[in-house]
Amino acid sequence: MEQKFKKYVILWLSQSISGLGSSMTGFALVLWAYQQSGSAMSVSLMSFCNYVPYILLSLFVGEFIDRHKKKTIMLAADSAAALGSLMILVLLSAGKLSVWNIYIMNVIIGVTNAFQQPASAVATGRLVPEDKLSNVSGMNSFSQNLIVVFHPMLASVLFALGGLWLILLVDLVSFVLAFCVLLFFISIPERIEKRDRNTPFEGIRQGFAFLKQEKGILYIMLTMALINFFSRLTYENILSPMILARSNQNGITLGMVNACMGIGGIAGGMIVSLKKESRHKATAIYVSAALSFLFGDLTMALGRNVFWWSAAAFFASLPIPFIMANQNTILYKTIPADLQGRVFAVRNAVQYSTIPAGILLGGYLADYVFEPFMRSGTKTAEWLAFFVGTGAGSGMAAMFLCTGICGFAVSAASLFHREIRKLNHLK
Repeated sequence: MEQKFKKYVILWLSQSISGLGSSMTGFALVLWAYQQSGSAMSVSLMSFCNYVPYILLSLFVGEFIDRHKKKTIMLAADSAAALGSLMILVLLSAGKLSVWNIYIMNVIIGVTNAFQQPASAVATGRLVPEDKLSNVSGMNSFSQNLIVVFHPMLASVLFALGGLWLILLVDLVSFVLAFCVLLFFISIPERIEKRDRNTPFEGIRQGFAFLKQEKGILYIMLTMALINFFSRLTYENILSPMILARSNQNGITLGMVNACMGIGGIAGGMIVSLKKESRHKATAIYVSAALSFLFGDLTMALGRNVFWWSAAAFFASLPIPFIMANQNTILYKTIPADLQGRVFAVRNAVQYSTIPAGILLGGYLADYVFEPFMRSGTKTAEWLAFFVGTGAGSGMAAMFLCTGICGFAVSAASLFHREIRKLNHLK
């Protein structure tokens, strides 16, 4: 067991380095696309093109993942994503790169993630002892948030030194490193059962059949889908425009707020990776989510300067690793090993299904509903202005107020759901 965990740590380090390269590429592509089009919607469409194929395909890949070697799937998926980066590099070098090429690349990445992420989740369950699952989730949160803090800084430096092509080159080098580590140094125990081949729809049916029996897990997925929707409306969508609008386009202020968000996630990940597993895991999920909305969204809405915005960003991200760690531990301890691929795939489709709508709706509501409403001079607008202030960005601040209240209410109500509370008694 100890040897397998050491192998997981090596895999985690290599995948984190590759993730840093991919994040730098994503950041640089946003910069490049915005320079070319000058349109915020073009940037939103980049995320949209990534999430939609990921969510749609996630429904159908579970059976495939359970029937095939996880290592092979991870290697193939990562290779396809790297091929997309290579094609972008070739087009850029030839002077033929356009924004629609990036949309196609993001579709490819969405497709590969639909295979890679559930396969990686199942592989983690094979390599990590049960008593270490919560700690591993904390390690993942730590590395992901470390990437959040540093990838914009590193990408900006490399972008200034050599442009987009240099970042793409670094991304490909990081892929080669992670690929070689997984290929030559990591062996993933497999539990593949020989069954009659089924249609993709049979895998979906089996995944949902399990969730029909384990209603608590299904309700967690549905409530997390709603929580993800509120999160994408604001923090993942309009945070940057709001900070820029309320700080007179101060990029340093925005950088400080984003850094504090990453630092909060790092702190939360470190705590989770070192602490003992929570005794009441389902309760921990929703208490953490409620605190994130309460001290994150509401403080962001009411804040008027960089101190409060930074504090809000920190406290919004600090509880997130606790949410992920406890949810993953519940899933690994509840789902039979031979069903994990199907159930994780269905989980991804259900839990993330609301993200594309949140991405597109958030920008629309900010530009065409809340910002004009706060300038309308109505009694309700004046009442809201008492809490969120006036001027540019006040409409987006009002959106944070709404998501804070709604997200807190959903999280608090979920605490009292009978089927969810039953999951607190897992051993």
